[in-house]
Amino acid sequence: MRKKIVAGNWKMNKTLQEGIELAKEVNNKVKEADIKNVTVVIGTPFIHLAEINKIVDPNFIAVSAQNCATEASGAYTGEVSAAMVASTGSKYVILGHSERRSYYGENDAILVKKVERALENQLEVIFCVGEVLAEREANKHFEVVKSQLVNGLFSLPAEQFAHIVIAYEPVWAIGTGKTATSTQAEEMHNFIRKTVAEKYGQAVADNTSILYGGSCNAKNADELFSQPNVDGGLIGGASLKADDFMAIINARQNH
Repeated sequence: MRKKIVAGNWKMNKTLQEGIELAKEVNNKVKEADIKNVTVVIGTPFIHLAEINKIVDPNFIAVSAQNCATEASGAYTGEVSAAMVASTGSKYVILGHSERRSYYGENDAILVKKVERALENQLEVIFCVGEVLAEREANKHFEVVKSQLVNGLFSLPAEQFAHIVIAYEPVWAIGTGKTATSTQAEEMHNFIRKTVAEKYGQAVADNTSILYGGSCNAKNADELFSQPNVDGGLIGGASLKADDFMAIINARQNH
């Protein structure tokens, strides 16, 4: 059975002190609610990882980095390696987020290297794919997402692909207040699962968690999570408040 996952992406928010307080609050709420069938992940800035891994109960919450370097180690000032991320106790890393692709020029070749470094260090990868508005309007959204999957992930053998979580993020819906309808989300998630099945077989596809990542919030989570191929969410702004994040977790728990 594939995992139901709700992952928070804090992006560049929260000082270390603020992040510690938020992590404590989320940890307490998840434990109190006795969330059993949802994997809860919090994706924090690099400087938070070591401290927050000391705070959260790993039986209830996993910690994720938001990025890692293409190289294993060396003279790469300002970079953080996958080994460093893993050494903090973190279990996940988010790669290929649209902001990394668009603002920092991360292309398929870069992402292949990052995925390889992450898997070498036993990190689970949340790999983001998605189209911009012009591509959606030109009816190229399936073509774009397939290309990102094929060129970013499909060189992996099946046993490594088992450590990939896919997050579909329609770029036009991130931070804009727009959200893909549940029908649009399901259509793309179904397409992603079929594309994975064509490469790795139906059993692998059926075990691959596919998250929705475009302005998912407490109001629309229930409808999104009712779709058969939407296994959870990669949550941005709504993960910065414990109550909002918890409402989304509860929505996933209830489906």
